[in-house]
Amino acid sequence: MSDLCDRDAVRAHYGTVDPLALAKVQKRLDRHARAFIALSPFLVIASADGSGRADAAPRGDAPGFVSVRDDRTLLIPDRPGNNRVDTLSNVVENPNIGLLFFVPGLIETLRVNGRGRITAVPEVLAPMTVQGKPPLSALEVAIDEVFFHCGKALIRSGLWDAKRQMPRSDFPTLGRILADQIAEVDAAASDRDIESNYRTGLY
Repeated sequence: MSDLCDRDAVRAHYGTVDPLALAKVQKRLDRHARAFIALSPFLVIASADGSGRADAAPRGDAPGFVSVRDDRTLLIPDRPGNNRVDTLSNVVENPNIGLLFFVPGLIETLRVNGRGRITAVPEVLAPMTVQGKPPLSALEVAIDEVFFHCGKALIRSGLWDAKRQMPRSDFPTLGRILADQIAEVDAAASDRDIESNYRTGLY
């Protein structure tokens, strides 16, 4: 077995695509996609910079935090974080992005591919205000394609299975990890700072 080094080799290895997998791709949001986004508290954004170096980042908030402006446009608020701005930096170099929406308890996911641009217009951000604070900016997504993804990955992973949840004590805290990775970081102090930020810095 050799490596699969081009599209033709990949296609030959996997065979023909299920016609339904092609036919399900939509160019705009229908009522099912809108309803899924309204229920979703979490998504992953995939982006790449101008050189093609890829990144995937989580976004989460109350269900429906992503605004549907119309059938071809979404708005994703950007809340306070660590100011790495990896996704936003990528988008200004390469607008092509992919979104993966999750709804807890549902095994299917929703995929949206399109082009992003960053807006900081106060009138656009104001409707996404939470606890008196608007987002720092918003990622406006022009949709190219949208489709539901089957639940095999979530079935195999048991993602929503409470019996598979790991006790927090079974994995090091983030403060402990940072202390192991970065010289002169104190684990206990770092954990206190992180917990404080979780309580007071979400918005």
